[in-house]
Amino acid sequence: MNIVMFTDAYWPRVNGISVSVESFSRALIRLGHRVMIICSVYPESLLEEFKFFTGEVEDNGPQEPIILRAPSMPLPLPISKEDRLAKTSGWFWVAKHIETFNPDIVHIHTEFVIAQFGFSYAKLHYLPAVYTFHTMWEDYILSYFPMVPGFLLRYIARRILKSALRHADLVIVPTPQIREVVNRYRVRKETVMLPTGIDPRQFDHSREDIEAFRRKLQEQFHGLKGKRILLFAGRVAQEKNISFLLKLLPSIREEHPDTVLLIVGNGPDLDSFKKEAEELGLTDCCFFPGYLRREELSLAYAVSDIFVFPSTTETQGLVTIEAMFSGLPVVAIGEMGTIQVMNGDNGGFMVKNDPEEFKKKVCMLLSDRELYEQKVLDARAHAKFWTIDNMTERLQGIYEKILDTWPGKKSGS
Repeated sequence: MNIVMFTDAYWPRVNGISVSVESFSRALIRLGHRVMIICSVYPESLLEEFKFFTGEVEDNGPQEPIILRAPSMPLPLPISKEDRLAKTSGWFWVAKHIETFNPDIVHIHTEFVIAQFGFSYAKLHYLPAVYTFHTMWEDYILSYFPMVPGFLLRYIARRILKSALRHADLVIVPTPQIREVVNRYRVRKETVMLPTGIDPRQFDHSREDIEAFRRKLQEQFHGLKGKRILLFAGRVAQEKNISFLLKLLPSIREEHPDTVLLIVGNGPDLDSFKKEAEELGLTDCCFFPGYLRREELSLAYAVSDIFVFPSTTETQGLVTIEAMFSGLPVVAIGEMGTIQVMNGDNGGFMVKNDPEEFKKKVCMLLSDRELYEQKVLDARAHAKFWTIDNMTERLQGIYEKILDTWPGKKSGS
């Protein structure tokens, strides 16, 4: 089966959609399928090892997805330096390469310019279009445009999402909450529940690698040496509720002065949170290493003690599962995707949006070694239900079902 995926967000843009697209594409390839990813090109300052838009396809071998990066430009408003808006000027070139790839199915992971091209391509070539509803834009968009009235932003977000839903032949929803949104929009489309899985192989590290990374981190931040680490990993933005952790850290340190907070990730509000930490007098116990590559992030889990996740807008909460694969107990606010991922106190503690309750559970894990070890085992066991291979077999079944019933299916598909 040849699958072409369309996404506005892909590496080096760091977010859950990038993780989802890459994880599913690699797992589909392991099952014997071919995958092409259509995404935006990023400028040299953001690319690192990624390529310019050169008019060439990034084909890194049979075990890797084929990447087509469409020309792009910065967003027209200064709302996010990380995000790009695809241009329409390169679509003829992109379409020609997709035709050579000869896809059986189109899978769209976005709602914006690249999505519109994906839906149009599927319609013109009479291919089924699967759409994954990743992001609750009605909630997220408020943090992008704080100067615009909330009711207007929500109206725009609903229009965009409804358009994507109407153009899709089948909708994948990662959580029950998103399925409820689809029902609330009154768009009559078949929905299938499918969260993104995690590849456990990326968390297998030797003791030597873990210790080497620990030394590297301690050389960068001397205050980490001999301390127990509370780890946050994710996009460093207001919607992640990171201020909640910064304000809570002093009271945790009153009971456990050997505790520090490590905030891993990059984002539009990184400097703002660094300033807030400085104003709260946390410079000797709160550290910001910035963006870490996937292999380094998995090592960050390995050297930490508790994963703390206060986000109340998370669609899936994949980082909580990543932490559990590393045997890291989680304390998280039980809202949105976190509810589905943890389903109670599995792998740690799921708490209300209450600082005192959050602090209490963190301190329990820091104080009670027997409880801590129990939660370590619990976290590893719970994570096994969320492997990418299990989820991808289900995705393969979704593809096969829609292709079997597709009126214009190819002979031999």
